[in-house]
Amino acid sequence: MPNPFETHSDAVAVSIVMPCLNEVRSLPACIANAQASLALIRAQYGLSGEVLVADNGSTDGSQALAHRLGARVAQVAEAGYGAALRGGFTAAEGRILIMGDADGSYDFCDAAAMVGEILKGADLCMGSRFKGEIKRGAMPWKNRYIGNPLLTGVLNLLFRTGASDAHCGLRAITKSCFQRLGLTGTGMEFASEMVIKAALNGEKMAETPCTLSPDLRDRPPHLRPWRDGWRHLRYLFMLSPAWLFAAPAILGAAFALPILVLATQYFFSGESATATFGNYWIILCAAMVSFSHLSALMALAAHLYGVREGYRRPKTLTRLLAPWLSLETMLILGALCIAFGMAVLFGVVWYWSTRQYAAIYSVLPAVCGTLLVTLGAQNMFGGFLLAIIGGNEAQFLSRSVRQAPTAAPRSSGLKEAEA
Repeated sequence: MPNPFETHSDAVAVSIVMPCLNEVRSLPACIANAQASLALIRAQYGLSGEVLVADNGSTDGSQALAHRLGARVAQVAEAGYGAALRGGFTAAEGRILIMGDADGSYDFCDAAAMVGEILKGADLCMGSRFKGEIKRGAMPWKNRYIGNPLLTGVLNLLFRTGASDAHCGLRAITKSCFQRLGLTGTGMEFASEMVIKAALNGEKMAETPCTLSPDLRDRPPHLRPWRDGWRHLRYLFMLSPAWLFAAPAILGAAFALPILVLATQYFFSGESATATFGNYWIILCAAMVSFSHLSALMALAAHLYGVREGYRRPKTLTRLLAPWLSLETMLILGALCIAFGMAVLFGVVWYWSTRQYAAIYSVLPAVCGTLLVTLGAQNMFGGFLLAIIGGNEAQFLSRSVRQAPTAAPRSSGLKEAEA
């Protein structure tokens, strides 16, 4: 069976990438451990490798030390854990990328099993500290029993990744997968971004146990639990328009529309909509319908942006609606809503004049007319926003995207080689 990652002579197939910021104390042990891991990988799979230190502006001589110890150094000017890893991945020569901290907390020899999963067809292999071992003192109790389980649970709820430890820092990913995902995170949220975008894009993911040990630093870690926990959480919602925008839109519409429909029926049947629901409820429900419509537009915009950027597959419903998802359609629907709403408002003024401008006790017609005008304006402005997000094109989804598969995972290099 051909191996798509097989190397010839000393060509690099595996790159172990370590983000580094003033890690001179722990680098010797980490680089030695990474070199031992590469020796194990070569013995098991016949793959050559390199150790690459992605330095993020160290001032303690970490760069020179890494060179002396046989590692290659990539200077990354942009600050942050995620920025360092992105820079390191870009500079790496290997087609399999292994990431792990330069503080001695991970055993890079655990990555040999990850390489095995990549060779079996996985695009991304996660380490799991909870399926492996967490040594005494390696993880604060609030991270072990609150932070990590909570954030992993939220991530699995929103994106169904199936990961048991979504924030483990030891991982393996193919370089082609890294390039497909278009990762942008600069801080600790990079870890969540990688898992989320891989799940959204249908990449094949695997998981292997790993061990977490107390780090070798003589200073506090760069991680700030509350700050970085919030950055992770907000990033989860940024990449989940269904929960952030669509769910509130559905809930708001489900509450408000039935009340407005019943009030309208009562109004045309001669019953008092005001006596049944009260003007305040009618105004509240109209505002909620407007809010739901705006949230739905934002959900669509976020989804289409993810599809255009290549890290999200179009939903089946999106593909069915794609021929109608255009600026012209949005403008026509918006103009119709505005025209109908203005007609309702003119009718209200006419009715008011026939009553010698006496007070009208039901606000329902005026509220509905105003709501239609508002929805129409939102639709028209939203159409232009969607066109801008779609690359300044009137058709929000290109033909190639509309014809792309919705959920089938990508074929791995190994499967392609077999074919």
